[in-house]
Amino acid sequence: MTSVAVVIACHSEERWDLLLGAIASARAQQPAEVIVVVDHNPALRDRLRTAAAGVTVLANRYTRGVSGTRNTGAEHAATDLVAFLDDDIVAAPGWLQRLIVVFGDPAVVGAGSAIRPNWLRARPRWFPDEFLWAVGGSYPGLPTSTAPVRNVWSAGMVVRRDAFRAAGGFRTEFGKVGDRMKPEDTELCLRMAAAGGRWMFVPEAVIQHAVPAGRDDLRHFVRRCWQEGRGKVAMSALKSGEGLTSERDYARRVLPRAVAREMAAAARGRGADHLRRAGAILFGAGLAGLGAATELVASRRH
Repeated sequence: MTSVAVVIACHSEERWDLLLGAIASARAQQPAEVIVVVDHNPALRDRLRTAAAGVTVLANRYTRGVSGTRNTGAEHAATDLVAFLDDDIVAAPGWLQRLIVVFGDPAVVGAGSAIRPNWLRARPRWFPDEFLWAVGGSYPGLPTSTAPVRNVWSAGMVVRRDAFRAAGGFRTEFGKVGDRMKPEDTELCLRMAAAGGRWMFVPEAVIQHAVPAGRDDLRHFVRRCWQEGRGKVAMSALKSGEGLTSERDYARRVLPRAVAREMAAAARGRGADHLRRAGAILFGAGLAGLGAATELVASRRH
């Protein structure tokens, strides 16, 4: 029987209630072990060791950042598979079992979940579905049934432990820490696929990602789109795989159709929100392009 450990990365006591919810949802999947790794926060580590009975609590062995935090948990795991959750994620019933199924194919090295945003306040009416990735959610254009993909997101990701370790895990110098937002999960997927593996997207496996106040406004949207452009160019510079073909295809195929749809709805008198969403798509795409250009210029200076 395939064994699985669930690794939950955390760093701040500000998310305490969300973290307890993530732990409870992970334990409900009945994995072999739930491992919570704390990113350089001794007070949070000690509090968890008291409050989270039956859970392994570790400190990040690497420099600060989510990449080293996840690597620490994966290195501790002694299971066939390792699943990753974040401290603001709740896994739906059956999440883990639905993901495990695809590992019956020995060519599969990893799998990912559908991510539904859990808006803790009302979702802004101007916010387009095509930019749900800006709040950590799945978006139109992804497969609607289980299918191979270039990459999945680390929140809700499951990997073969041996393949993950052979690839060296997440790059500890590349990822999310502080205000830096670089796609360490995409970069990992490209490296593992380049070694001969296959990634699967399993939309029936669902997790919910909390979207609190401060991540549901225009300021976050602007920052996240700009950072996405910078991060993807930085990832491409690492030459980890096929580069940015998926991003270019999304920009050329999905976004123009979305703008046309929203503009047509506005023209038919269905409300100004459609016009606002069309504007948000164009604005967000422009910001990502500006971020990409900024990173290109910065990289050439070095």
